Parts: sequence; C-alpha cells; structure tokens
Amino acid sequence: MKFSLPFSLILVFLFISLGVNAQETYSLKGTITNASSNETLIGVNIIIPEENKGVVTNEYGFYSIKLPEGTYTVEISYLGFQSLRERITINGDTTFNTALTESSESLDEVVIQSNNESFNIKSPEMSVNKLSINTIQKLPVVFGEVDIIKSLLLLPGVSNAGEGASGFNVRGGAVDQNLILLDEATIFNSSHLFGFFSVFNPDAIKDLKLYKGGIPAKYGGRVSSVLDIYQRDGNSKEFEAQGGIGAISSRLLAEGPIVKDKGSFLVGGRSSYAHLFLKLADNPNLAYFYDLNTKLTYSLNDENKLLFSGYFGRDVFDINQNFINTYGNSVFNLRWNHLVSDDIFTNLSLIYSDYYYGLTLDFVGFNWDSGIKNLNIKYDFNHYLNNTFQLEYGIHNTYYEFNPGEIEPIDENSGINYFKLTNKYAFENATYFSVEHTISNRFSAEYGIRFSNFFRLGQDSFNVYENNNPIIYNSSLDIYEEAEPVGQESYSRSEVIKTYSNLEPRLALAYSFTDNQSIKASYNRMAQYLHLISNTSSPTPLDVWAPSGPFIKPQILDQYALGYFRKFQEGKYTLESEAFYKDIQNRIDYVNGANLIANNNIETIILNGKSRAYGLEILAKKNEGRLTGWLAYTLSKSKQQTPGRTPNESGINNGKWYATNYDKTHDISFTTTYDYNKKWDFSANFAFQTGLPVTYPTGQYNFNGINVPVYGDRNSNRLPAYHRLDISATYIPKPNKQNGLQSSWNFGIYNVYNRKNANSISFRENDDTGRNEAAKLSLFGIIPSVTYNFKF
Repeated sequence: MKFSLPFSLILVFLFISLGVNAQETYSLKGTITNASSNETLIGVNIIIPEENKGVVTNEYGFYSIKLPEGTYTVEISYLGFQSLRERITINGDTTFNTALTESSESLDEVVIQSNNESFNIKSPEMSVNKLSINTIQKLPVVFGEVDIIKSLLLLPGVSNAGEGASGFNVRGGAVDQNLILLDEATIFNSSHLFGFFSVFNPDAIKDLKLYKGGIPAKYGGRVSSVLDIYQRDGNSKEFEAQGGIGAISSRLLAEGPIVKDKGSFLVGGRSSYAHLFLKLADNPNLAYFYDLNTKLTYSLNDENKLLFSGYFGRDVFDINQNFINTYGNSVFNLRWNHLVSDDIFTNLSLIYSDYYYGLTLDFVGFNWDSGIKNLNIKYDFNHYLNNTFQLEYGIHNTYYEFNPGEIEPIDENSGINYFKLTNKYAFENATYFSVEHTISNRFSAEYGIRFSNFFRLGQDSFNVYENNNPIIYNSSLDIYEEAEPVGQESYSRSEVIKTYSNLEPRLALAYSFTDNQSIKASYNRMAQYLHLISNTSSPTPLDVWAPSGPFIKPQILDQYALGYFRKFQEGKYTLESEAFYKDIQNRIDYVNGANLIANNNIETIILNGKSRAYGLEILAKKNEGRLTGWLAYTLSKSKQQTPGRTPNESGINNGKWYATNYDKTHDISFTTTYDYNKKWDFSANFAFQTGLPVTYPTGQYNFNGINVPVYGDRNSNRLPAYHRLDISATYIPKPNKQNGLQSSWNFGIYNVYNRKNANSISFRENDDTGRNEAAKLSLFGIIPSVTYNFKF
C-alpha cells in the first residue's frame, strides 16, 4: 500500500517518544493577549533560554510548557508587539497569563521590523503561508477593496482562473479541493460578485493560514489545501469602531465589552452600492452584495470560555426584474474552551453551515432553489505531554444534506410544472491523532494519522441501471451516452447505501544544519468525499455539490514535498524553496457535451479519472527596513487523464493526459511596500502568469448551410500570457493620534499600464467579410480607486 512506509515511520517515532524524561517537572501555562483589547494572540513564541526550549500559543492563545523546579527567564515575542522578558520561579504548577503591547515603529531607527510573516527553521511545519491583516491592507487591489483571497494569489503555488474568477487554485488543484474554514465552519463559496470580491471582511479577521502541503491530521475532507481563518474576539476593555468608505463598497465594525475583561462582542457589516448609481441613471439592473460578521466571547473562569461566532452573506443580481439571482453562505459556531488540566486544552464545537443558491426567471415563470447544508460536532484536544512530545487528537462528525435543485412555478399562469431533483444525504466522521515531536536539538517531526468514514445515506429514489452501468460507450460513434434507468429503489434516511473508509497518514520532518538553515520533507494522504459538479475553469454559483456514492468514488491524494529554508542576517532576509508532487485518484471528468444543469442523473455523464501535479516554488522575502516585500515564483504542471474503462473504450481525450483548466507553467509575482515616513507608505505588486489552457477549433465543415466547428485535443491551446502592475499609497494625516477619530486614505491604481488581459477568446464569422475571426474578451483595464478608512 502507498502509505505503508510513512505509517511504519509514524509507529517508530511513536515508540521512541514513549521514553519520556523521568525527571520531575511542573507545568507553566497561560494565555497571551493584546494589552489594549484582551484579544487572544495566535502563534506567540514563548522561549525558555536556560532550557533551550519553547512553545507557541494555539488558536485560542493558550500555551503550556514543562520545566524542572528553578528560576527561569521567560521570553515572549510576537510580530507587531513589544517583546517581553520575565523572571519566574517554578516550584509547582504555575499559571502565567500576560498581555503584550503593540509596538509603535519609528522611522528614525535604523531597523524597522515589518509584519511580514516569518517561519520557524526548526519546526517541521512546511508548505504553509501566513499573512497578517496589516500586510494585506497595504496591498493594491481592484476597486480599492482589501481582499484576502486576492492577496493569497501573490504567494507561490496559488493562482486562479483569471480576473473575475471565483475561488483559488493551489498547486494545480481545483477550486472544490480547497477546505475553507471561518472560525472552524466550512465556507462553500468564498466569493462575492462572481469573484470580484471575497466574502471575508478584513476588519473582522485576526489570523489566517494557508496549508498547501504537510497538512496536519486534524484537517480532512479536501485534497488540495486548507485555508484556516479565525475572526477576532472583540475588545473586552473598551468600545471601538472602525470602517472604510470606498468607491464600490463600504464597511463598518463595532466591538466592545459585554462584561469588562470577561466578555466581548464584535459586529461587522459590509455592503456594495454600485447599483444605486444605476438607479440614478434609470437603469433597472442591480448587482450588489452584503455580509455580516458577529462574535460573542465570555470567560466563565480561568478554565472555561464560551464563544459564539457567525457569518451571513448574500449576493443579488437583478436584470430588469426578469432574472433575479441570490446566493450566499450562512455559518454559525458555538464553542466551549475547557482546560481539563494544566496540560490538556480542549475545544468542543457545534457548527452549522449552509450554502444557498436561488434563481428567479420571471420571463419563463419559475423559481429555482439549491444548496448544501451541514451540521458538524467536533471535539479537539491539545495535550502538552512534555517539552519534546505534544499531542493533538479529536473526533469530528458531520451530517450533510444536498439539495441539487427545485423548480417551482411563480404563479398559476406559469407554463412550468413543479420539479424536484432528488435530495441526497450523507454522514462523515473522522478520528485523528497527531504528534509534534522534538527528537533532538536539530531534528523534529510532526506525524499522525486520520481515520475517516463516509456513509452515503438513503434517499427517496435511487436509479438502478443494467449491469450497474450508468454510462454507455457507443463504439460506432466513439462517444459516451447516458444509460436509461431500468428501475428505481427507495431507501429510508437511516439506511446506508454505500460506505467508504480511508486511513490518512501524515508525516513532516525537519533537520536544521544551523540555527539559520534547514531542510524539510512531508507526506500526506487525504480523502475527499464531496465533489463540485462543474466543468468550467471557474465555478459558478449554479454549480452544485454532490456526495460520493455507488457511482462516484472519493478522491484520494498522495502528496510529497521537499524543501530548503534559510534565514539571512538574523531573519532580515528569508528564502523558502519547495518541490512537490501530487497524485490524485478518482478525479471526476465529464464526457464531451455533458449537460450539468438540473441533471438528476449526474452519474450518466461522468467518468472517474486521475490527476497529478508537480512543481517548484520559491519565496524570497525582505522582512526588515523601510523597504519590505517578497518575490514568489512557481514552475508547475497540472494534468488529468481519463482512460477508457476497457481497452475498447477511447476514454476522454483518447485516454491521453491533458492540461487541467488551471494549469499554469510559470507564475511570478513581486510585492513590495516602502514606508516613506509616518504619514506615507507606498506599495506595488507585479504579476505574470502563463495563459490558461483552452480548446480552440482546428477546422470546420458546412452542414445544411451551418458552419460546424471541429475541435482538437482538450486544452491543447492557451490564452495569451497574463500580466499587470498595481500601485497604491496610504496616507495617515495624524499618525501619532491615539484617541478619538483616527483615519487614513488609500489611493490605488490597478493595472497601471492598462494591459488588456484575455479572459476568454471566442471564434465567430465576420458579418461583412464572411471570414472566421477570433474575439478577445477582457474584463479590466486601468482602474483607479480611493478608500477612506477610520477608527475611533
């Protein structure tokens, strides 16, 4: 089996680690917060230099470290905050809660430390990118709207299907292969306005991590990446508000104490208003979005904390009141943080997630509704066994309800009859166990295993096909055809009609040659039981999610990565380089001419194929000084193959490998920020990407006076290369003002040299000459923007 070697290594490391130090030790534990707001801080470094040991705070600001009896120096550091040194005497289990003060950088100093994120040379964590909100807010973006997803596109290994495209692609993976979490709740669509904006309000976000590989065992359900985002808790000391007014949208966020120093609230909202200008011009069309973020936090005592968070967002398109499109996410999460002992931190979560898509076609006379819902109960444990051996383990249970589509007539005059695609149901559970192990001063490892089960549950009607074959190959025409069902079966919701189980080992290793350079390697196997039914390069809201079952197998990933990491001049400069290889089984592929819209028998138009991706990523960063930034380069290939099920079948693309819709050979981005003085800073980014694969016609023939195009191999052509330059400037009128209204202005220009990048190319017959011609569609030229930001 492919995972036998990594699994054997996991067992070896596990047995080695059981020989723990018999010396009596005590726990030093606590929570690190922001002094001004009591906001917990994620990823704070706590170092004990006398023992050459350290630990970082978890997602809830908690840490625990084992120390023998004695007096120690505790060094606490976090980017953007003043470092802290304390002398602490340990003669028993000790609690040390502390707050850090935000640093105010002065340009008169020789060295300025930026908020650009660094990495831990000795940590086995690799293939992970972190961006602070301060970094994201300085980047120039389209329409001046700060955007988390578009900021990720500037990192190596991350791309999308072009301007105005939904979602993002990671290391040659599809959009549906990304697990996107907001306060642990799944977000099924990360975009507003079909990709022009993301659903994440930057004012409400505290921390984000993108895992491209070496994914810890606590994550599962997707085979490409995990984007883990946490919202801020809110200020429990005093009331604050902040927001911004832009050309397209505005936002406002308020936070403050419920009970001072014990409980807090956070409420934030955004809305676009470009549609108001259309009304002033007597244009009946509408296109806008709005969303709401909320969070409540309350500390019952030092051992127990309750948190409630939620998100609600909607997009609305209305074309002359004849075509009305509404879609969006709703998520809610109730969590209980509990400190079982000095060494065990737990989090129990109850999570509800709902993605809804609605469509009204008045000129046809019907309403369309579809969506996916899930209810997730998860219990996670952080166990600080000793300084060389830390455990994470837990159990996750998720119930799914899929609504592929429902058509209702608008009124009795409608010519449409009621029609309901069959609802589908599933249950997924997983148990995981993970170890972070410091084997020696130079060698560390993170290894674990996840065991997942997926149960496809009963539904009202289930098609039965002859020979259990829903798709037939017509050898005379060399095409695949839909099989006609020979009957239907009905199952109760409690029945299981198909079960899948997968063992998913994870392994990451790091060996540091010195304190400034190391090599790292990782392997992970992951299973994905949900599939986005879409054959476009960028998903549309009309695309639906479908569960694995009798005819759709789960996707299985094996990913390997090897990297070299180095810091120069004590971290002023850093270099991260990684090579990766991904192999995915059971990747869905669609037959030519597949009709996905309102199709109740999806199994009749799909085949199970396979895909692979491989490449090299380089990220070079300058982290200190007035001029900071990074250069990211990715060289990669992403391919798919769907051979025939038997030697007599041609498969898709004659069974040959072809480039996926998101394959980009070269992807280069350069991002920089210059702090001119306390009032002004300037930013710029440049992006260059190989054009996306497309399929062009290779010829045509005339049939009854109609020109019919003939197409070549799938995705054998490409759009022209994509490139653009963006710049921005931020002006702070009163940078030293700490109280009252604080404000700033952001000025930006997107696509400075007005590059007309091709979003697509179509072919048509010229009405005047009768000759065929290519027509390029470009979405954006040069776009200036201005945004006013405020805080009080």
